[in-house]
Amino acid sequence: MFKDFKLIAGRPVYIQIKDYMKHLIIKGGLQGNQKLPSTRELSTLLKVSRNSVISAYAELEDDGFAYAVQGQGSYVAPTPPGSETISSWTMDWKTRINDHARLAEDLDIMKRGIRAEKGTISFTSIAPDESLFDLDNVKRSFMDRMSVEGNVLLNYGYAKGYKPLIDYLKQYMEHKGVEMKGKDILITNGFTEGFDIVLSALSKKNGSVICENPTHHTAIKNLKLNGFEITGIPMERDGIDLVELEKALQEQAFDCAYFVPSYHNPTGIVMSPEKRQRLMKLMNRYQIPVIEDGFNEELRYSGSHVAPLIAAAGSGNSVIYLGSFSKVLFPGLRVGWVLADQELIYSLESVKRARTIHTSTLDQSILYQYLLGGHLEKYLKKARAEYKRKYELTLQCCKEFIPYTALSGDGGLHLFVTFAEGFNTRTLLAACHEQGVIFTAGDIFFTDGKGQNTIRIGFSRVTDEDIRKGIEIIGRSARQLMG
Repeated sequence: MFKDFKLIAGRPVYIQIKDYMKHLIIKGGLQGNQKLPSTRELSTLLKVSRNSVISAYAELEDDGFAYAVQGQGSYVAPTPPGSETISSWTMDWKTRINDHARLAEDLDIMKRGIRAEKGTISFTSIAPDESLFDLDNVKRSFMDRMSVEGNVLLNYGYAKGYKPLIDYLKQYMEHKGVEMKGKDILITNGFTEGFDIVLSALSKKNGSVICENPTHHTAIKNLKLNGFEITGIPMERDGIDLVELEKALQEQAFDCAYFVPSYHNPTGIVMSPEKRQRLMKLMNRYQIPVIEDGFNEELRYSGSHVAPLIAAAGSGNSVIYLGSFSKVLFPGLRVGWVLADQELIYSLESVKRARTIHTSTLDQSILYQYLLGGHLEKYLKKARAEYKRKYELTLQCCKEFIPYTALSGDGGLHLFVTFAEGFNTRTLLAACHEQGVIFTAGDIFFTDGKGQNTIRIGFSRVTDEDIRKGIEIIGRSARQLMG
């Protein structure tokens, strides 16, 4: 006994001793009323200081696991916490979960996707490159905000969000051309929670949603989990096909539309300003509310900023905008926002409160202080330069090595590759995986089961050397499969 004790660096020694002794008591290694080794003896056995053992024994007494007898030493409590157990029985939880949980599991590609073993060149991620993170200013923002109101930030917050951040984001969106009168903001745990809250609050009169095809896989997943049927409209080079969209609107009624107009996931297409205006006129004519995903909006590499759909809506309230800095700043700070009609936000706030009470006030305050300090603009300048360089390298390599029929991506963190009809990119993925390269097969982004001849290549976290090497392997494997 006591030979399996191992210290973990960075954790107080007395707590590790206390937890170790607790484990022995609960598992029956030490019985009730059994005398514990003296503090001097245990310190020798565990190779720790005697003071650490004394502190550990005191903690064990406080927790009800031990008691001391004056002049005799310490003993295991007669019935320490956790020592009495009810006779065990086994539940078959697979029979107890509902259809919602089963569907979520079926749609969970992370559980069934190919794992990137060490050394694999992975083009699956479109998360930001952590080597670019502005750690010094994030640390400074944390310390600055904690020094101002740390006691407040560590307590419960408000469901609607941290007011200084809300006020900042209102001004931020106003600078994007959004008419803010009659609108409000709800802070959420990133895009996904915001989207889920919105979908859960909308009525399902028709039970159907219209969107681009392909589209964001997480959106497809959440639409299905919220019980919506999805109608996908094909893409053109400058965004959704408006002719096909109007045909669908004439044939069927929809509860809402979901669009990703900037650096569309997965195609990377930026919808043209002209098409945005025509799209909004079409939505207005058919009275379809729009959920706009502001995905990657800040990662423009050239040209002027294109105003979001909610700006094109003017003083109207038909657009629900979902924003997040996850792809341009730090996804570890789970902060997103819903910008919409103030009456709708009033209702969404109650849904948010019932589900998660509030988004981490600490996360919100750090983000606010970082934005307030003007660090976003400096960081974006550096990030855009690096991502633009990787984008151009990836684009060049795709043109040089891959036998595609179409290639899209106007910026952002990924490119979308289409091969000839009948070519199976799942087979290509398997062949590339054997050679240490993986990517995202494009079929998961399609609403109608198509896209077996497409792939998404995320380059944000891949080195220059691996970009060239990996894309060359993808291209060579594709040519071999094509014969």
